[in-house]
Amino acid sequence: MNHGSEPGHAPRFTPKQGQYLAFIHAYTLVLCRPPAEADLRRHFRVTPPPVHQMLITLEQLGLIRRQPHVARSIQLLIDPATLPALLPSRQLPVKTSVQGY
Repeated sequence: MNHGSEPGHAPRFTPKQGQYLAFIHAYTLVLCRPPAEADLRRHFRVTPPPVHQMLITLEQLGLIRRQPHVARSIQLLIDPATLPALLPSRQLPVKTSVQGY
């Protein structure tokens, strides 16, 4: 269960990836089942494509595992002790498509 971090080294994920991993871990602990993509979308206040791409990226990095065509099958493959604290959704930056002037 140490794919994402080596002993004595910092975890190999970005801060945003860390928040997704922390949410997956916290959600699973509280509700005894992994989150659906819709749960991730609601928490991070994003549209479906960024959530789906993040899950693909986390899987490619060996940080999570999913079963094809099985809902709520996300499984963390790293030690939860390496995860950052989960920020409340109100503290997460909100992305907008409006360009500044």
